[in-house]
Parts: sequence; C-alpha cells; structure tokens
Amino acid sequence: MTDAEGDKSLRLNEKKQAAIAVAPNGGRLAKTRHPGVPITPEELAACASACLDAGAAMFHIHVRDRDQRHLLDADAYREALRAIRASVGDRLVLQITTEALGIYEPEFQAEIVRQVRPEAASLALREFVPDAGHEKSFADLLAFMAREKITPQIILYSPEEAVHLQALIQRGVVPFNDLPVLYVLGRYTQGQRSAPIDLLPFLGERQPDFSNFMVCAFGPQEAACVTSAALLGGHVRVGFENNTLLPDGSVAESNAQTTMVVADTLESLAIATCSADALRSDWQKLLQP
Repeated sequence: MTDAEGDKSLRLNEKKQAAIAVAPNGGRLAKTRHPGVPITPEELAACASACLDAGAAMFHIHVRDRDQRHLLDADAYREALRAIRASVGDRLVLQITTEALGIYEPEFQAEIVRQVRPEAASLALREFVPDAGHEKSFADLLAFMAREKITPQIILYSPEEAVHLQALIQRGVVPFNDLPVLYVLGRYTQGQRSAPIDLLPFLGERQPDFSNFMVCAFGPQEAACVTSAALLGGHVRVGFENNTLLPDGSVAESNAQTTMVVADTLESLAIATCSADALRSDWQKLLQP
C-alpha cells in the first residue's frame, strides 16, 4: 500500500481492465426461489463454462448438502472443483468460500482451507478476527496460505473493517504488505439494496489503499455498482449469491446473463475484461514476499 494520495488517484484513473468474478449460488438461495441456481457439481461445472463464455475470469464456489443447506466440507469441495476443472480447465480462477453463515467457527473455517488447498479462498475479516484473541490463528492461516500459494481475498463489509485490516498489516499480524480485498456494498443496510454511492466511503482519502480490490453488491443496481468500481480501478463480482435481478428489475435467467450484462457494459466504456491468467499474475506480484 502507499500513503501517497496522488499516487492513489492516478492508479484509479488509469486502470483500463477489470476481472469479472461470478458468485453463482451462495449459501442461502434455493431452487425454490430460482430454478437456475447451480447446486450440484455438474450444475456448477455447466454454470462455470457458461460464465467463462460470457466474460468471467473467476468463479466463487459454495457447496451444499443434500437438502441444499450451506456446507463447508473438504470432500464436497474437492468433488465440485474436479467437475469445474474438467469443464473449464485453468481458464477460470476457482475460489472457495469459508463463509460461516452462523454455523461454523473460525478454527473449522481455517481447517477447510488447509484440507482443500484450493487456488484461492475468501476470508471474511469479521468472522476470522472477531476479537484480538483470534489474531494469531488468523496470522497462522495466512502464513500457511502464503507457503502453499493459496490466494486469500479478505472480505470487508465496512470502511471500518478496511482500517482494521490495515492495522493488522502494520502490526505484522498479516504477513503481506498488501493483499486482495472484496468490498461488500449494502450487506447491512435495510433491504440490502446497494447503490454506487456505497463504494465511496471505502475509497475515501483517509482509507487504506488496497491496490487490488473487488466489489460486489445487492439488488437491481448490482451492475451499476460494479461498473462504478471498475471505473475507479477495481475488479467486479456478480452472481446469484447476492442478486438475481437485471438492471431493469426483471429476473435474470442465469448467472451467465448477469455476467454478460456487466461485460458488455465494461466494453462500452473501453474497460477490457481480463483473463484468469491476468488476474493470477496480478495476485502473484501483489503477494510476493
């Protein structure tokens, strides 16, 4: 990270490409609410292939149990990852979630990463470090991920959490000078309806300058929110985990459709959609010791 606000402004203005990540299912959405939500490994594989064709570079994976309930399970992850890799090869970055959803404790969430050893994993700061007593275990997990070349993406729900993460970096708890983050817009607002203006507090002058940030949002302004992020130098995440609506308020048929809407919008603004390999390269440079 840099403390020079001038450098920060320059970086935001000159960014000309963005990666599109797709979160196709999440831990809550059931087929009774949308028949197109992918649940099984085969459905996830087909969805990943369609999203790749639509412009995606990354696929964020949740697995479920037989009753479609949220699950953190190493065998289930391995089965899903095998099916998706068989479908798309290395043309998508595959990231697993460690989301607790009120079910799992940080120690169990960390153990899933150690058992699965995925290419990438998302870690919610508020779940892994709910208090100072969890700092060492978080540091140990990140050190393991660094050794195993597993890319962490830290989920931040508020600007205050970004400041907390910066403090952990400065104190040496986090073994990186900078790392990928995901800004979640509107998760704890009434009705979970995000708006582009929700991004501005994360990018304020006194906020940490994470050089590789991604944004996700809720509701029919999802595309507007993530497009705003791309214009300001970030990457974007769309998908049924947070939103099943198109910008006009109608229900999207598939994750690929929401991906294509954003890809087409970025293209119209001369922002290229980067590949999985380009995203991997950016992450590798960022996380070098």
